[in-house]
Amino acid sequence: MMKGILGKKLGMTQVFGEDGKLRPVTVIEAGPCVVTQVKKEEDGYSAIQIGYGDVKEKRVSKPLKGHFAKARVSPKRYLAEIAVAEGEEYKVGQILKADIFSQGDRADVVGISKGKGFTGVVKRWGFSGGPGSHGSHFHRAPGSIGACATPSRVYKGKGMPGQMGNKRVNIQNLEVVKVDPERNRLFLKGSVPGARGSLVMVKQSVKTRLPSSDALPARASQWQAGEGYGGQVKR
Repeated sequence: MMKGILGKKLGMTQVFGEDGKLRPVTVIEAGPCVVTQVKKEEDGYSAIQIGYGDVKEKRVSKPLKGHFAKARVSPKRYLAEIAVAEGEEYKVGQILKADIFSQGDRADVVGISKGKGFTGVVKRWGFSGGPGSHGSHFHRAPGSIGACATPSRVYKGKGMPGQMGNKRVNIQNLEVVKVDPERNRLFLKGSVPGARGSLVMVKQSVKTRLPSSDALPARASQWQAGEGYGGQVKR
């Protein structure tokens, strides 16, 4: 089952794991979200549309008013689509809460990173800059940005000053350390993009790391177990 939910970043704290180690975690208020539309084979793909956060009806456009009225749900501030596997059963009006995730799950989190405004190459790309003293007039400038007659252009991808942050960022494979279903809280190990109170989407991870023993190919596992060359260990 593909899992996904919209929520709000509340901030960071730290919790003790079962092994007694202290872990930094991000607290997310996950949902409640309501299913506003179910897309099936006739739409060309399988997905659900979920809504999060109530909003006054007068602030919703007429097409969306009709959309919510058809689903028989109150107007929502945010809408998002989440792909689901064929055959999974969802119903319009179904409520999704934090308990769709369990402790130990892996999740991907999508959010808008904090905006830093117009920044230079030292802050934006980590350039080392020039000398700080001894008569130098070159401190935080980017330096040369390319050759002269050939190729007569700046190469694509060259680090330059410009807008930093305020972009869509996807952090993958975060561990769900704890789930608080009563308060709809998810505790994810590590950091999550965005400021406190910003909108985030938490989805089931698509690149889950396997334990080291399971990650080995079958042939490599056989060698590790001493089963190479038909069960005879080469000495």
